[in-house]
Amino acid sequence: MFEESSEDDAPVPVWPAFGDLMACLFGLFVLFFVWAVAVQTTLEHDLTTEREAHKAKDKRLQTLEEAFASEIAKGRITIVNGHIGIGQNVLFASASATLTAEGEALIKDLSPIFKTYASSHPELLMVSGFTDDHPLHGNSEFRDNWELSTARALVVTRSLEANGVPRAALVVAGFGENHALAPNDTPEHRAMNRRVEIAPVPKVEPIAPAASAAATPSDAP
Repeated sequence: MFEESSEDDAPVPVWPAFGDLMACLFGLFVLFFVWAVAVQTTLEHDLTTEREAHKAKDKRLQTLEEAFASEIAKGRITIVNGHIGIGQNVLFASASATLTAEGEALIKDLSPIFKTYASSHPELLMVSGFTDDHPLHGNSEFRDNWELSTARALVVTRSLEANGVPRAALVVAGFGENHALAPNDTPEHRAMNRRVEIAPVPKVEPIAPAASAAATPSDAP
């Protein structure tokens, strides 16, 4: 006789488990889809912001180039990536931080343009001094090229201020022989490196004051 099979030996249906698996996979797909959309949205926003920043920078550079077009044509200044360069031979005698008559006249001519720019743009104007790599002579009033470049930048800055550029819009820096435009291997290259540059730089936003600590109630008597 054949043994009668029990109910426990009946095959377990797989469809409920398969349905649960598909539901989990669909949930993961939805999560990945939402994540991909969020990442794409963020990237598009960042790209738009970067493009707007580049457009604003290009517009500022164009404003500077248009404002200084006549001085560039005269060969008295150069503009490279928004950096207005003035050769040392125009502003100062060798190893000196006293403006020449030509240098004073040039700064006086440039100051109204810088004043207008400072009043209509949020950046600061950084005045930077640079030298070549020749060491100073022992009888120089300056210790080294770093000190000389800083003194020259400060003299130009004070001259800009005296001609109407707001002090709050000006920053001073001296770099000495560092950050040369060309190798210091020929007189022409050294002349390129002896310069003062004026360039817009971002203004540092002030740090918001920390919230004051909550006053502790006085102890009851």
